[in-house]
Amino acid sequence: MAIRRNIPTVAVDAMGGDDAPGAIIAGINQCLKEEQPFKVLLHGDEQQLEPFLDAYPLVREASTVKHADIAITMDETLSQALRRGRKTSSMWNAISDLNEGNAQMAVSAGNTGALLAMSNLILGTMEGIERPALAVLFPSVRSDVVFLDVGANLRPSSLQLAQFAIMGAAYARMILGIETPRVALLNIGIEEVKGTKAIRDAAQWLQNANLPMEFHGFVEGNDLTNGLCDVIVTGGFTGNVALKTAEGAADFIAYLMRSIIKRSMLARFGYLFMRDAFDMLWRKMEPQEFNGGVMLGLNRLVVKSHGHATSTGFSSALGVALEMSNLGLVDHVKSDLQNVDLQALETQANATNSMDE
Repeated sequence: MAIRRNIPTVAVDAMGGDDAPGAIIAGINQCLKEEQPFKVLLHGDEQQLEPFLDAYPLVREASTVKHADIAITMDETLSQALRRGRKTSSMWNAISDLNEGNAQMAVSAGNTGALLAMSNLILGTMEGIERPALAVLFPSVRSDVVFLDVGANLRPSSLQLAQFAIMGAAYARMILGIETPRVALLNIGIEEVKGTKAIRDAAQWLQNANLPMEFHGFVEGNDLTNGLCDVIVTGGFTGNVALKTAEGAADFIAYLMRSIIKRSMLARFGYLFMRDAFDMLWRKMEPQEFNGGVMLGLNRLVVKSHGHATSTGFSSALGVALEMSNLGLVDHVKSDLQNVDLQALETQANATNSMDE
């Protein structure tokens, strides 16, 4: 399919996610109605996709279906996913389309580990970056916060944490418009002696490095939403737990508010006067509205949607991909990395490891 230059094209893994392909197709339909026009390279099982394309003619018109025999499931191990789905799965083929220049971005709600591994193999990482990090925008009382990593790297080294901080700062400069972002490491305490050795070593390097950021030091979990920092860095295990805990808390608060409103006629009467304010609050807390993590550090733009995303959630992830593509996120991060002495960072990390042996 020839790509019209003025219309972006997104490669979509239509089979990834808990509710694929239904939620994926419905999400594309919603995004097509709400966002700029775009084309879709839809990777998945044609027989499964056809009924949903019949239900959403707008998606059919915007899409080119590319058949894939295999869908990577959410419970597959990394080795199983690579062995079974390499060069034959909807996920692999969507990333390959991106690598071949047929699309400007790829989006999947599938297995995070498989998506990371396949993206690494096909696209490669930027020069000086060991591993990509999954970054999301997290709401706070002041403005959104760049929060990474939220699931791609369970136990990153001090070198990788420092690299995440550099990429997160570049992301914040572009998306938040902050020239000198305030960067912090998520820890179990703010004291310098707290945390793992990897976190302490990363903090030491960031404290002494001459970077276009303000290193704040350590923050704790309750600082995620207080607007203290613009970028908060952690490992994928902790980041994913923190993110899903926050999402669960938001759902619980929304449930309590709705229950209280329904409890009495007086409460319902009061809600009529405050409906707009409550609706704004619920939208601010709704996890699906903030769906879409960017894999920073790859040579092309890949966006990870929640595995259990609804149509609204997947539409949000597509919106993130379109916005990041329009802003030139990948080139922006690459440009920032060229101005950082990553070799000095790696040398220091290696020296620190040698002293510990």
